[in-house]
Parts: sequence; C-alpha cells; structure tokens
Amino acid sequence: MEAVVLVIHLMLALAIIALVLLQQSEGGGLGIGGGSGGGMGGLATARTTANLLTRLTTVFAIIFMITSLTLAILAKKQVSDRPAGILELANEPAVTDVQDETTVEDVKSETLPVAPPVPDAEPNIPISE
Repeated sequence: MEAVVLVIHLMLALAIIALVLLQQSEGGGLGIGGGSGGGMGGLATARTTANLLTRLTTVFAIIFMITSLTLAILAKKQVSDRPAGILELANEPAVTDVQDETTVEDVKSETLPVAPPVPDAEPNIPISE
C-alpha cells in the first residue's frame, strides 16, 4: 500500500509543478494559460482558464498534503516496533534467564587440558657444497 501512495504522491508533485508553470503570472513568466487572445484557442477566456488552473492547483495541493500525511503515518507504524533510542534501550530489563550457573571460580578450579609444547623448528635450508 505504501508503494501505491508513494506513486500517487510523486504524480501529484509533478502535476502541481506543471499547473504552476502553466499559470500566467503578473509579469508574464512561463504562463501559457491565458493572455489577450484567449489562451485555449477561443474555447475559454483568460479568466476561466486562470480560475480552472487555480482550482486544479488547490485540489491537487490538498490531495498532495493528504498523501504526505498518509506516508508519514505508514512510516511511523513501521518504526513503532523498534526502540526509539538509546535511553529506551537502557530502560529495558536485563536478561536474567541464564541456563548455566558457571562462575569464574568454577572455571579456574577445573583442570584444563594443556596443549603439548611446539618444538622449535629449525629452518629447512639445503646446504650446497
């Protein structure tokens, strides 16, 4: 589900960028949606085109914010299983269920097998006469 929301989120971001670039700014800018000649070939006036682009931008921005919040909630659910930080780890109880009650004194008292000493190895250098 997270992948679907993420794809929708990215498509909305690209659509908002395109809509903002299509709108005519006060100084002309990159806007191609209006003008004195009726930007859509006479199908719509400059005012209706500007209103449509503004409304579409608003709707897409609202949906973009909803997908942003949805992604944040999904990410929080994934992280909630893990500890938040070092302080939370420090407050966890220590593991006390130990099967073997062997102490250091017990290990010292045992006679451990000792490996035989390794003889000093002489270098194997052939002597040529």
